[in-house]
Order: sequence, then C-alpha cells, then structure tokens
Amino acid sequence: MDSSSAIEAFSALAQSTRLAVFRLLIQEGSPGLPAGAIADHFKVLPSTLSTHLAILTRAGLLRSKRVQRQVFYSADMDGIGALVCFLTEDCCHGHPEVCAGLSDAMKAYGG
Repeated sequence: MDSSSAIEAFSALAQSTRLAVFRLLIQEGSPGLPAGAIADHFKVLPSTLSTHLAILTRAGLLRSKRVQRQVFYSADMDGIGALVCFLTEDCCHGHPEVCAGLSDAMKAYGG
C-alpha cells in the first residue's frame, strides 16, 4: 500500500456513518450484510448509504457481492491488513516484535 491509498482509507473512515458501517461489517465477518439491512440498522436513506458504501469500497475497506437481487457488503480483510502493514512496516526502529500483538489481533478478526 502506498501513502495515497492509506490517506484514502483514513479519509473514508473519517466520517461518523462510514466508521459505524465499517465497524458493523467488521463484527459481521465474511458473510457481511445486505445493503438494505445496513440502511435499516442505521436508519439511513438507501441513496445516502450507497454513497458511503462506495467510498469505503473504493478505499479498499469493503467488498461487495451480488446474491440474486441483493448486494452484500463485508469488510475487506486484505485491504485492512494492507493498511495495518503500511502503518507498521517500519515499526519501532527495526524491532517488529513490538508490533507482534497487532498481527495476533488481525488474526482474531479473520485477517
């Protein structure tokens, strides 16, 4: 991941609804949720939610898949992992063991 991609990811998360959607989808895991269920959960208009989901997807933080007439969204663990790696690639002046707990935390979330 490069700096501009990391900035895009952080920018996507720097809005309260998008951050809440992202956190919800992290909790849901790989099955994710249909867009309509997410909109209902947050009491957001589908058109507004669609914009938020598109921003998070473009930033590499969400994935979408169509199942019949519904679009399901889930956290993109590869994208999240790339962001964490970007943040920690030069960890602690050559002592990556200090950041080892982050790797364990990512594994706990399925990354």
